[in-house]
Amino acid sequence: MSKRGVFICIEGIDASGKTTHARRLVENLRGKGLDAVYTTEPTSGEIGRLIQTHILQSQKRVPSVIEALLFAVDRIEHVENMIKPALREGKIVVSDRYVYSSLAYQGAAGLDLKWIEEINKFAIQPDLAIYIDIPAEVVFERLRREKSVMENFQTQCKVREVYLKLVEDGKLILINGNRPTGEVEKNLLVTVLKSIEKH
Repeated sequence: MSKRGVFICIEGIDASGKTTHARRLVENLRGKGLDAVYTTEPTSGEIGRLIQTHILQSQKRVPSVIEALLFAVDRIEHVENMIKPALREGKIVVSDRYVYSSLAYQGAAGLDLKWIEEINKFAIQPDLAIYIDIPAEVVFERLRREKSVMENFQTQCKVREVYLKLVEDGKLILINGNRPTGEVEKNLLVTVLKSIEKH
């Protein structure tokens, strides 16, 4: 591996197992002696906390333009304060959500994808971007907790469509998440290790 680290992001609709797999991936990489760190969006910074409280947990969804701009601001802090420094130290950074979440969620709400890309042009390109795919129907079998403002069937179906288009366009690598957890975990680790070997 080169001196610069490797930046990997894991994407998926809600309850796709994305967070579990991102955390397990970091554990598995560390188990192989690699210096891997887990991070997530929204962040735990001031803007990230505002998003959690006033956007995701609000009773009514705010205009998608506001969502996109707030996520973009939070992402600037994420990239500058966490991702870039970790990469300079040669770490493997695994981000639970990144730019593709903005494209999928705010794009599904009707925003122009080019505009979303424009307000996120400062965001560095990941070395590997993975989408864990599960049908929206499965999401609602899994979602027994309190749902966020975006966790409704229609929204998740539209979000999944955008993600699948990003896969089709070569921006994301698809991993079938509708399988036993161990199989998905192994598939993810193999895919990531192959990418790391190239750096």
